[in-house]
Amino acid sequence: MHGPREKCGIFGVFAPGEDVARLTFFGLHALQHRGQESAGIATTDGRKINIFADMGLVAQVFDEDTLAGLPGHAAIGHTRYSTTGSSIQCNAQPFLIKGALGELAIAHNGNVVNADIMRSDLEQRGVRFETTTDTEVLGALLAEAPASHWQDGFQEMMRRAV
Repeated sequence: MHGPREKCGIFGVFAPGEDVARLTFFGLHALQHRGQESAGIATTDGRKINIFADMGLVAQVFDEDTLAGLPGHAAIGHTRYSTTGSSIQCNAQPFLIKGALGELAIAHNGNVVNADIMRSDLEQRGVRFETTTDTEVLGALLAEAPASHWQDGFQEMMRRAV
């Protein structure tokens, strides 16, 4: 892709009764200058998480049918400029994390400086990775955190990530 390349962009919305996928689409469009490699949106109704992410500009990734397939009252969206990991479809965010506490969608902007060390440690303990991003490392830490609430899991993840 040609044009500006800066960093990732993240947008979130909580709006019961509104079309949160469409609101997130427009939010990502406004942030698109921060990342033009891929775009993705995750929505939830509190029970189910729906995610769609692909390579390309926001308007190339999402159409009316795709947005209609993302119901819910909360959403997060992500536009990517790869600073770590390759520019490939499996690295398009948000990601779905599955752990003992259930499922969670995660998107991340920035670099985790000890991601390679943590990835190696997690792989030695049997964790399998599907992407080359440090975001998936954060997700794996969150999924395996010994916690009874997501808040505790996030605290443990942040303690380990620098």
